[in-house]
Amino acid sequence: MRKPSVAGESGPLPPVAVATMVLLCLAWGLNMVAVKLGNAGIPPVLQAGLRSLVAAVLVALWCRARGISLAGWRGAALWPGLAAGLLFAAEFLMIFIGLRFTTAARAVLFLYAAPFFVALGAHWLLPDDRLTPARAAGLGLAFAGLLLAFGDKAAAGASATGDLLLLGGGLLWGATTVLVKASALRRTAPALVLLYQLVVSAVLLLGASPLLGEAWRLALTPSVMLAFAYQSIGIAFASYTAWFWLVGRYSASRLSAFSFLTPIFGVVAGAVLLDEALGPLLLAAMALVALGLWLVNRPAAAS
Repeated sequence: MRKPSVAGESGPLPPVAVATMVLLCLAWGLNMVAVKLGNAGIPPVLQAGLRSLVAAVLVALWCRARGISLAGWRGAALWPGLAAGLLFAAEFLMIFIGLRFTTAARAVLFLYAAPFFVALGAHWLLPDDRLTPARAAGLGLAFAGLLLAFGDKAAAGASATGDLLLLGGGLLWGATTVLVKASALRRTAPALVLLYQLVVSAVLLLGASPLLGEAWRLALTPSVMLAFAYQSIGIAFASYTAWFWLVGRYSASRLSAFSFLTPIFGVVAGAVLLDEALGPLLLAAMALVALGLWLVNRPAAAS
């Protein structure tokens, strides 16, 4: 997928791009709630595998309809693509299992430590993506927010096990991003990069589910089916496709500046939809993480 040259790539984002990014951040913030609801009726690893499988089929059909060629999948991108799929599978293994042991509000905070790991990895592995003082300050604030969230012992339905699994998911998400930037995947069609991750993770997660002792017994209530459809169709297919559409037309750094909204939406969604308690420490942690993400990703911080 060739990146078009347009005026909006280097200038301010137009209203349609801003509105789309806000909607995407809202959708991603709601995703932890959807996973938690889905876990009530589908074993977590099985749910993660089925989600990847459904999304992979939809992305392949979308590529066919749009005339996007996937013929280069056996080229230089194959091995890094398989590695990205392995990281993607491990990431969602941790996320879906971890959400059984922590709240959705805390989950979204720890998962969105990913930009912290991306910035550190990029600093050491990518010569053109070094830390600046502003980005370093943002990382410090985000890290302080994570420590504050870990120190919140009053959260009901949360445990160190769940928090650490979600933090591990954020680490693997960050590792996948750095791998894409540092390998042949950087020059590969975004749809193919996504397909590598979806196909490999579907195979690995569906295979891991029975090995981990999951019984394939489903309780498909309306809320469980809606939550699963939201994850597989709304998030893994539609939101990622919209993200790639935006990245193909506008500055990725300007788009990423909106990432601070996702943990805010996620924490609020956990409170409103799952009746999760929001203590002062968690709210302060959310504020620090959001501010840190904004500093790390704002366009001026990259210069």
